[in-house]
Amino acid sequence: MTESASSSTNSPSSAYLSERFRRRLRRRRGREGLLKAAGIAAVVVAIGMLSVLFLSIVVQGDSAFLQTRIALEVDLDLETLGVDSAERQALEEGSYRSLVHQSLYDRFGRPDSRAARDELTGMISGDAIYRLRDRVLSNPELIGQTRRIWMPASSEVDLIAKGVVPRDLPERDRLVSDQVLDWMRQLREAGDLKTVFNTDFFIRTDSREPEVAGIRGAIVGSALMLMVTLVTALPVGLAAAIYLEEFAPKNRWTEIIDVNIRNLAAVPSILFGLLGLAVFVRLFGMPRSTPLVGGLVLALLVLPTIIIAARAAIQAVPPSLREAAEQLGASRMQTTFLTVLPNALPGILTGTIISMAEALGETAPLLMIGMVAFIAEMPTDFTDPAAPLPVLIYLWSTSPERGFLEKTAAAILVLLAFLLLMNALAVWLRMRTQQRG
Repeated sequence: MTESASSSTNSPSSAYLSERFRRRLRRRRGREGLLKAAGIAAVVVAIGMLSVLFLSIVVQGDSAFLQTRIALEVDLDLETLGVDSAERQALEEGSYRSLVHQSLYDRFGRPDSRAARDELTGMISGDAIYRLRDRVLSNPELIGQTRRIWMPASSEVDLIAKGVVPRDLPERDRLVSDQVLDWMRQLREAGDLKTVFNTDFFIRTDSREPEVAGIRGAIVGSALMLMVTLVTALPVGLAAAIYLEEFAPKNRWTEIIDVNIRNLAAVPSILFGLLGLAVFVRLFGMPRSTPLVGGLVLALLVLPTIIIAARAAIQAVPPSLREAAEQLGASRMQTTFLTVLPNALPGILTGTIISMAEALGETAPLLMIGMVAFIAEMPTDFTDPAAPLPVLIYLWSTSPERGFLEKTAAAILVLLAFLLLMNALAVWLRMRTQQRG
């Protein structure tokens, strides 16, 4: 009887019911709960910080997608224009600034003081003069007529009209005087001041005037640069991955190469800029600040990533496919290019797209090769000067004009949209590959 009681007390089932075991179990579950809570808190904090960052960019940049315009009755006469004929050469040399100024004087009167005249004429963007000239040159029949023409307002007026700068601020803090606010009120009441969608932001290039600066030139420059990067890095990276996975002997040298490729993927991007400056610009004498050199530098940057992604995609191909091809009499080359590569292609494309997205957002290596110049012309060739979108964002962020602050945030939103689109494409390719598998 005693032995039976003792054995029942020391049995495994009784050990799990002991108070000591219950305490240890509660502590273990408590630690697991704390770890889970810490993980959830970290995710919530990360999402919250990203949300705050994104919302701050949206709040600062949404106004850049709007533009304030002012309508003026412009008398296109030769006398005010300062020319004696309607010939194209004469019209090109005309004083279109005088036409704009005279239209403002006819509307509000000519102020007596020089400062007041500057305030009045400063309500219109300086770019309006060149737009008016281009309009007359494209249609000389306008000479002698009076036309109601919408012109972009200056940056100061634009910020006030859109509410970026509050009207109730002290006069010294809002960049415009009370007289300018009164002129704006008169224009708005007459229907000659309105805020519309800012098409200039998308169809025009960079400008010294923040109210008319656009990103079209930067987008074209980024596209040209990425084309050079893709054409250069993808064939080289794919060839290296195929050789290392399918043909290279597995020895110490290939292990050293593999380690170095993985190390290069973690090298700071600015070092690739220094390498490009030394090799492409100084050694080979290529022109600085061009999509050609920028694309080659970014190709060096993304090449390790493409090789790693391609090798991973090739490794993911089932060995049974290789064995089946070889048993059917296919050579090593035929097996690689007719069996392995088609099955690895979706993964290779996914890695390539992510690499291109990484290249699109790079700025530091491009700064090292001189792609920081003010470029107002549209690049049309790989050797034309260009400022890619990340570099344009950097240039605008360093500008002292207040109007470039909203343009910087808006350009960041456009860049984020491109990056999200490219990453979404990569995710779609990955999901489609998994469904096929």
